[in-house]
Amino acid sequence: MPTPDATDATDNTQAAAGSEPDPGAVAVTGEEPPAPRQPRLGLVGWLRWAWRQLTSMRTALLLLLLVAVAAIPGSVFPQRDIDPGAVTTYLEQNPTWGPWADRLYLFDVFTSPWFSAIYLLLVVSLLGCIVPRTRLHWRALRGRPPKAPSRLARLSEHRRFEVTGTPEAVQASAREALRSARYRVRRDDADDSDDAGSTADTRENAPDGVREVAAECGYLRETGNLVFHIGVVVVIIALAWGYLVGWKADRIVPVGGTLTNTVSGYDTFASGPLVDTDALQPFSVKLDSLDVRFEEDAGGAQFGAARDFRAGTTVTPEPGAPAQERELAVNSPLQFGNSYVYLLGNGYAPVITVRDAQGTVLYQQATPFLPQDGVYTSSGAVKVVASQPQQLGFSGLFLPTAYMTPDGPASAFPDARNPALVLTGWVGDLMPSGPQSVYQLDTSRMRQLTGSDGKPLQIVLTPGQSVTLPNGLGSISLDRVDRWAGLSTRYDPARPLALGAGLACLVGLLGSLLVRRRRVFVRARPRPGGGSVVEIGALARGEDATLGPAVDDLVVRLGGASGPGDPNGDSGARTPTPGAT
Repeated sequence: MPTPDATDATDNTQAAAGSEPDPGAVAVTGEEPPAPRQPRLGLVGWLRWAWRQLTSMRTALLLLLLVAVAAIPGSVFPQRDIDPGAVTTYLEQNPTWGPWADRLYLFDVFTSPWFSAIYLLLVVSLLGCIVPRTRLHWRALRGRPPKAPSRLARLSEHRRFEVTGTPEAVQASAREALRSARYRVRRDDADDSDDAGSTADTRENAPDGVREVAAECGYLRETGNLVFHIGVVVVIIALAWGYLVGWKADRIVPVGGTLTNTVSGYDTFASGPLVDTDALQPFSVKLDSLDVRFEEDAGGAQFGAARDFRAGTTVTPEPGAPAQERELAVNSPLQFGNSYVYLLGNGYAPVITVRDAQGTVLYQQATPFLPQDGVYTSSGAVKVVASQPQQLGFSGLFLPTAYMTPDGPASAFPDARNPALVLTGWVGDLMPSGPQSVYQLDTSRMRQLTGSDGKPLQIVLTPGQSVTLPNGLGSISLDRVDRWAGLSTRYDPARPLALGAGLACLVGLLGSLLVRRRRVFVRARPRPGGGSVVEIGALARGEDATLGPAVDDLVVRLGGASGPGDPNGDSGARTPTPGAT
């Protein structure tokens, strides 16, 4: 075995002689080779990576899908801002699951933190996609079509044919034909002046006399795509703006009553976080009349169906302004600036009077009853808080066209042809747990009135009829039957913006689907003995079933055959020199 010194000397001698080491030799050392070190991204690198992931088209589509999925609970569970009564009923019927659903914001889906987070991420992702694409598209609009490739036969559409005209004549005809078809043409001739349809290239023509034309069309495809995405972002922003500064309110107004645009003037009022409730436009709407028409064909399948609702109103746009008479219909709201008053529903409001034993009026007003079915069987409550020493309450049904069945009274038609009011009476504490719905009676601390036979008292009233209450409690009468209208006021200044953005989305989508992005190249070279050999190559971005016919039409306009020839050979056309096309 050689000594270490001898080995080193031998290695040095080989290195000095220029000999190469044996490729099959394996160096044996006492240390393992170091593992490759990956570069550290750092905070900036990780932020850049996260931004690229967020602004990718894949992420935008995923977030759009998540928004659709996250909106599903909003259609499954009742929403507090739309129907708070239904939310209360749901919580009462589901004492175990209901509170957990409330903690998860399932009754306030569209204002929940998790829905808002998805919403904002979608906006940021779309903006991150749109901005760079807009910059690239702007450069493409200001740039020139690319030069013709050297091998046109490799393009998806290729034609080759011969004409008797010179390459210069073919080039001029090709330019005119492509410009008339709204192509943007790149000219490789420095002697031609620029015009609206092309830009000049100072590159000199090839010494062999070859003439080329490069053209491109379909820029509106990407424009439409960008307009669509921008419209989506604007719609999302408009919806968010409308939620922040908009409000909606509802009120049941009997005929003869007046709606005032104040918070206290509504039964329910829901507003965005940026709404100043003290700065509402002070208009008022008085309900003068309400005309309701139902289907009266007894033999038809739509018997009793609602046909038309129209209300006569007197409106005052602002205090001190002259009153105006306007008609309010289902699809014809009243407009006050950006506020709209809609007619959403209707029903009956029987005028009920309650007197004590001395004949003093304790209660007298039109009391709205809420329809429960298609024939307007309506439920409601009468609360006589002025009665002493105990308060009186009545609950029951109003029947527009009453008739008797084995199960009790019912309604046969929604119009008031034989109205009747069926009530049960109660005495005690009307509000044992504080404020409650005016359409329901809490009887937890009340005692039901009974007749002389000891059975629960049932009161049946027709217009003009009065019934004496037992135990000297007075009397109750049905004076007449009025109607009520459900009025809903909406204030949303973002509606015009959302509508315009929606129309822009539609136009942009049509442009991105119908416009074809194409590139067409024409090359003409001199043919021995005169004439020219013409090649046409074309390709499209994406599928384009009309590209081939478009190339065939260009062939005809340049003087070639009327149909597609052999892509790799001569089409066999021998035509005169192409002139004006």
